[in-house]
Amino acid sequence: MAKTVIRTEAAPAPFQGAPYSQAIRSGDLVFVSGQLGLKPGETQLPEGIAAQTAQALANLAAILVAAGSSPAHIVKTTVFLVDLNDFAGMNEVYAGFAGDLPPARSTVQVAKLPSAALVEIEAIAAVA
Repeated sequence: MAKTVIRTEAAPAPFQGAPYSQAIRSGDLVFVSGQLGLKPGETQLPEGIAAQTAQALANLAAILVAAGSSPAHIVKTTVFLVDLNDFAGMNEVYAGFAGDLPPARSTVQVAKLPSAALVEIEAIAAVA
């Protein structure tokens, strides 16, 4: 099955020129790389788990739209937290994004994320 690289200026470019794509579309699925809470073109993360989660989700949404999908078509997410004590703060923001039919989700604690981020979120979505 063919792969199509998805790239949009509405979300941050791959971290420090690393060899990965913002997303890959293959058939009727879009695989979005993990997104930090960085605004496009910026290098400083906002303070706090809520702000970082909101921006990471905004980045995911922008990439999905560029791929011909949308947040409503997400079927699976993985959330990486540096501290599981931030789960409630992340979850509060995420709940507003996930809507009435939330996707399947895994949440794991990790030792460290790029740029000292508190959260990173990746997604798989169907094409609209």
